[in-house]
Amino acid sequence: MKKIFLIISLLLMLSCKDKKEVWAARISNAEKAVEIIPEEKPRSEIKNIDYSTYYKEAQQYCKRNNLNQNTFFLIDLGIHSGLKRFFVYDFKKNKITKSYMVSHGCGDNSWGATMSKENAPISNEFDSHCSSIGKFIILDRGVSQWGIKVNYVLQGKEKTNSHARSRAIVLHSWEAISSDEVYPKGTPEGWGCPAVSNIDMKEIDKLLKENKKVLMWIVKS
Repeated sequence: MKKIFLIISLLLMLSCKDKKEVWAARISNAEKAVEIIPEEKPRSEIKNIDYSTYYKEAQQYCKRNNLNQNTFFLIDLGIHSGLKRFFVYDFKKNKITKSYMVSHGCGDNSWGATMSKENAPISNEFDSHCSSIGKFIILDRGVSQWGIKVNYVLQGKEKTNSHARSRAIVLHSWEAISSDEVYPKGTPEGWGCPAVSNIDMKEIDKLLKENKKVLMWIVKS
């Protein structure tokens, strides 16, 4: 009887040991399978660009071409689309006075998605659905089917954006665009127009009513 009891006890001990080893192996595998997600960088560390050369060149360009001497717009598509990258620069105050969220073109990606939030596709070609870089002159105020129903015609002045008017690239608002930064998420992408939020477009519209022939310079740093 004692022998039988000893045998049963030994079998139970071995069984518990096996179970512990199995659970230990499962825990170890689970730990290995955990995805390591890097910490998000603070906004200040993502992009720190000195735009002073752009400001100087823009001011000289506006003087040479008899454009607005008070302000100009700089859009940097090299910045993540979830961050503010549409800058209003005041020539007289020599500083940025406002910054806004702005969309870029989706290219070969889906309209309204954010697939190229970290690397905006650039093109001047028809049906490319891309944004174009270069200097634009903001011209006539028109009626839009988007947002607050206001748009502004953009006249491309360089080889990189010469088809802007033919491609119907205009400045307008879009309900899908946020007024606040959404990083690390991106801003919905359209077919190449620089689109801002409805709230921001009201501010921009007021500014453009008071200032004619404003330069918009789109770059990709």
